[in-house]
Amino acid sequence: MNACDDIPQEVQELLSAWTLKLDGSLMTTPSSWLLPVRRESLAILKVARTSDERCGYGLMKWWDGDGAARVLASSPNALLIERATGERNLARMAWSGEDDQACKILCETARRLHVERDRALPELHPLEAWFQPLFELSQHHSCLAVSAATARHLLSEQKSIGPLHGDLHHENVLDFGARGWLAIDPHGLLGERSFDYANIFTNPDLSDPKRPLATLPGRLEARLRIVGQLAGIEPSHMLRWVVAWTGLSAAWFMGDNDETGAAIDLAINQTACGLLGI
Repeated sequence: MNACDDIPQEVQELLSAWTLKLDGSLMTTPSSWLLPVRRESLAILKVARTSDERCGYGLMKWWDGDGAARVLASSPNALLIERATGERNLARMAWSGEDDQACKILCETARRLHVERDRALPELHPLEAWFQPLFELSQHHSCLAVSAATARHLLSEQKSIGPLHGDLHHENVLDFGARGWLAIDPHGLLGERSFDYANIFTNPDLSDPKRPLATLPGRLEARLRIVGQLAGIEPSHMLRWVVAWTGLSAAWFMGDNDETGAAIDLAINQTACGLLGI
């Protein structure tokens, strides 16, 4: 059987158009197809399966390799990006006792991504629209009420608004060797920069619930100190974004009937609410 037989037609057409050679197996996610390839160098071909992916693709191009993987070729529905070849991994680092260092790397990556660029912004999802699933589900689930109210307040008083990755965590910042730590797979949002740090507080647990770390006693407080020092975000303000974010993430998991993911979010939510006294 030909190696391309199991590859969707849309992906095959890009292999031909961009003169790419297969270098691994096709990976399929709900939102995209991913395929390791070669051209002049090692790369990843990413092809959208949903329209929501397009904002992330536009933002990757806008960053132009500064803080994020370099885009080697693009179309409205696809990206060819440089492939991470380094051996380091932020989740493994966190699990092995270096969570503070992993958190610092995530904060530095966010800082690089948030630097203002003198060029027109791509199309991005407004943060207000991104939170709609929380607002809708909170009407039927009382455990989301505080998060929804907190999110509405934060969204009405946003500051330092700019492009956001939207999914900045241990699995989406990779080791690119000499190029350092770089981001991949942004959602492509527009809103207050503080939101981009909230994902740090729920991972890597959401990627691997069998290895709890973010939910361990004292871990949220330790991460809060680091984010406050490196990002200059006042602790109580950051905690409110954590409350809002964990509610949104829990709403997504609840919508997918994923009790494990929702439980992780709600546990961190409860800790953050406790620190805020709400």
